[in-house]
Amino acid sequence: MTPGARLQAAAEILDRIAAGAAAEQALLGWSRASRFAGSKDRAAVRDHVFDALRRWRSSAVVGGAETGRARILGLLRQAGTDPDTLFDGAGHAPAPLTEAERDAGAMPDGAAALDLPDWLLPVFETSLGPCLPEVAEALRHRAPVFLRVNTMLGRREAAQAALALDGIETAPHPLADTALEVTSGARRVAQSRAYAEGLVELQDAASQAVCAALPLTPGARVLDYCAGGGGKALAMAARLRGVIEAHDADPRRMSDLPARADRAGARLRVVSAPMGPYDLVLCDVPCSGSGAWRRSPEGKWRLTPENFAQTLKTQAQILDEAADLLAPSGVLAYVTCSVLTPENADQVAAFQARHPGWQVEDSRQFLPSDGADGFYYAVMRRGDLG
Repeated sequence: MTPGARLQAAAEILDRIAAGAAAEQALLGWSRASRFAGSKDRAAVRDHVFDALRRWRSSAVVGGAETGRARILGLLRQAGTDPDTLFDGAGHAPAPLTEAERDAGAMPDGAAALDLPDWLLPVFETSLGPCLPEVAEALRHRAPVFLRVNTMLGRREAAQAALALDGIETAPHPLADTALEVTSGARRVAQSRAYAEGLVELQDAASQAVCAALPLTPGARVLDYCAGGGGKALAMAARLRGVIEAHDADPRRMSDLPARADRAGARLRVVSAPMGPYDLVLCDVPCSGSGAWRRSPEGKWRLTPENFAQTLKTQAQILDEAADLLAPSGVLAYVTCSVLTPENADQVAAFQARHPGWQVEDSRQFLPSDGADGFYYAVMRRGDLG
């Protein structure tokens, strides 16, 4: 496929997404119908689609319309690329621009300039204050690729050397001692020997920093209550060198976790009905995902005031349930991949109001502008133990 043909394919996929299709569904449908497209073509089309999703509003304003074609045009203009070099109709490229298209387009302002929904802008302003512009800008760009070194199998330097043999260059990241940022060859990671043998796992650097901050002690009984894919459970197992119990309300999310644990040499036990008491319960709760929207930008536009409110209720319910699973001196760790105060500090304060005696021992907000995803954690313990 020519560069122009890739843009045309992306524009058509964006129209399907605008009509209601999920991004992955739309991409899969195109891929199945386009057997002629090679792996590099599919990767390039995917990148164009996700670039447009990250800049869904601003690209439409700059492009002059809310269509896939206009959004691709807007992206080119934002990048300073002359659209006429690609909108030429040759080899399945987009048709040449009309005079109306040349005259259309404007500079976005307000929430559109930040690529945020209008209703969410006040929440972002209240939550982030002067950090809002840099956080919003970070969310408009592709996320770095991070790996967690499995210290049960090797040191960070050994992992770097092993990855380099497969053409993957990495650099240590300051947020966590186990974190490597992939600087070259990111698409080779899943086929690398280091990955296949469990020496490294894909995990954001801030997520690793959260796991490193948890007060794990030898012999502790630990539950990952909202395990999902299990990245944090595996990281905790590597630190604890003991058994981690993993649970999720939807067990299908953990379907490949046992295989990943075997590969990593981790001791993991999947439980359908957790039975306390536990020394530590990690609640990596469902959330807006606002801290990771550059990885999953579709979530930014699918979120509504109604499902945001429901998410807040779910978070509170999970905290209440988890507290009942803890030993009297146990630790409750609350985690989100959000940058929004209602999901973070406000949620913790509300829990404390419902459950007097719980004290926050440690907390931190990571922002995308720090270089990794946006994460929040709070470590709580009962303070009335005498």
